[in-house]
Amino acid sequence: MSDTDQISAPHQRPLGDESFMSAEDLRSYMDKVATAHAKEMVEAVEKADRAREELAKTLAAPIELTPARLEEITQNLLVKLRSAAERGETELMVMRFPNSLCTDHGRAINNTVEGWPDTLTGRPRQAYELWRDRLKPAGFGLTAMIVDWPKGMPGDVGLFLTWGRK
Repeated sequence: MSDTDQISAPHQRPLGDESFMSAEDLRSYMDKVATAHAKEMVEAVEKADRAREELAKTLAAPIELTPARLEEITQNLLVKLRSAAERGETELMVMRFPNSLCTDHGRAINNTVEGWPDTLTGRPRQAYELWRDRLKPAGFGLTAMIVDWPKGMPGDVGLFLTWGRK
C-alpha cells in the first residue's frame, strides 16, 4: 500500500502516527468548535438581554432631583457639551434607553409624531422635563430618534441636545 493510499483510506492514520488527524477527526473538531461558538453567542445574547432588562428597570424609576443632584448633572453635561463643541459638533446624544420606556415602544418617536414626549416614562421623561424647563430657554434643541434596529424592529431611543442651528 502506498503512502497516498494510507492517507486517503478512511479512518486510518498514516504510518500509525496518532498525532495526525484524519479528515473525519478534523470535521468532528470543526463541528465541536462551531457548537462552542454558537453556545457562546447564545449566552452573550442572553446576557445582553438581561442587562437591557436591568437597565430598563433602573431607568424606569425616576431619581430625586435635589439641587445638589441638578448641579452635578449640569456640570457633567457642561463638560460633555464643551468637548463636543470643540470637535465642531452641533449635537450630543445625552441619553440612550430601551424603547420599552416609551408607552408606545418608540412608535411616536420613529414617526416624528407631535407630542412624542408624552410617551416617555421614568428617567427619560425627567431628562425631557429638564431640557424643557432649563435648556430650551437657553436655546438648546432636543431631538429623539431610534438609534438601533435589532432584527429590523425599533430598538433603543437616543435623546440628542442640539445647538448652533437656527
